[in-house]
Amino acid sequence: MKIELIDRFISYVVIDTQSNDESNTCPSTPGQLTLANKLVDELKSIGLEDVSIDENGYVMATLPANTDKEVPTIGFLAHLDTATDFTGNGVNPLLHENYDGKDIVLNEDLHIVLSPKDFPNLKNYIGHHLITTDGTTLLGADNKAGIAEIMTAMDYLVQHPEIKHGKIRVAFTPDEEIGRGPHKFDVDKFASTYAYTVDGGPIGELQYESFSAAAAKITIKGNNIHPGTAKGKMVNSAKIAMELNSLLPSEEAPEYTEGYEGFYHLLSFHGDVEKTVLSYIIRDFDRTSFNNRKATMEKIAINLNEKYGQGTIELELHDQYFNMREKIEPVKEIVDIAYEAMTKLGIEPIIEPIRGGTDGSQLSYMGLPTPNIFTGGENFHGKFEFISIDNMLKATNVIVEIARLFEEKAN
Repeated sequence: MKIELIDRFISYVVIDTQSNDESNTCPSTPGQLTLANKLVDELKSIGLEDVSIDENGYVMATLPANTDKEVPTIGFLAHLDTATDFTGNGVNPLLHENYDGKDIVLNEDLHIVLSPKDFPNLKNYIGHHLITTDGTTLLGADNKAGIAEIMTAMDYLVQHPEIKHGKIRVAFTPDEEIGRGPHKFDVDKFASTYAYTVDGGPIGELQYESFSAAAAKITIKGNNIHPGTAKGKMVNSAKIAMELNSLLPSEEAPEYTEGYEGFYHLLSFHGDVEKTVLSYIIRDFDRTSFNNRKATMEKIAINLNEKYGQGTIELELHDQYFNMREKIEPVKEIVDIAYEAMTKLGIEPIIEPIRGGTDGSQLSYMGLPTPNIFTGGENFHGKFEFISIDNMLKATNVIVEIARLFEEKAN
């Protein structure tokens, strides 16, 4: 299975599927359709049924039940796109067999080194087969590792009919990285009772809590006058933007928070005297705190409009997703089964909140409770991203074991 995982994973990551939040299409980039169509062919070749792709790039397939028991239909999902934070064009994955715990030179010409001095977690992978970038792109393990693991698990179950399981549904979705993954997902067509996203990081991650999330776009209108005659006339939108940002609690930013702590995150700042645009994301686990953060942003906009004149500040604020715990906790047996699957395989489950979101954050509110399990990757969204093939194999085995346990526990 290791060789299959390596071959599949490498064949996926070399396809540029970086999403684009400025695009209005679905999927937002053509490379996602290229990968989606490849996966359709592969699903058919390994023997899955009801393989489909719709006009928006959503891929679905079925592994029929091989038991007479009444087993809930479960689904496994992964997303096609890679993050917008760092380029995914021209990915050149490098395989490092039996990692020795020393520096890994990703790119000699550019002096880019993946070092345990900077990433002490590398010491956890001594003896593993690692796949890294060449230092010029992200890798795309988020979430092509999940795709490879689901595909390999389904192939294994087809080849091993002695492992009894209920009906299993598989889906690969576009544009998760820009928050649109479930927007056109047909939950009724998917027809699963429960699902899992295979979209986590290091081995053992098992997550059923996510941030509640909102996005804020703030447009500040100024008035540009020649500085020599500007007194009483100039309104400097860039300076107002700096003032606005200073009114947010400085310690409540991603670089100062962890665990269950929420934050305001300034994503971009573009402007000049005449016009400045700020983009923020707002995150929190507690719904009351989340609503308070949004209210703080609104109050700042109101106060600055009172100070500089109505219409100076234009705030666009919208919710993106909510903490999936609210929908998963009532059916927590799906988390318990994943926990049992890991422990049976000698993996220590790490139950912790996702300081982010997955497709499951939205799907859980669409009627499909969807916790998240690990893929084995680390340092997502950048040039130091890497993944352990050994841990990809363990993630694949967890998928198989979850399917088996659902059948075993059914009446």
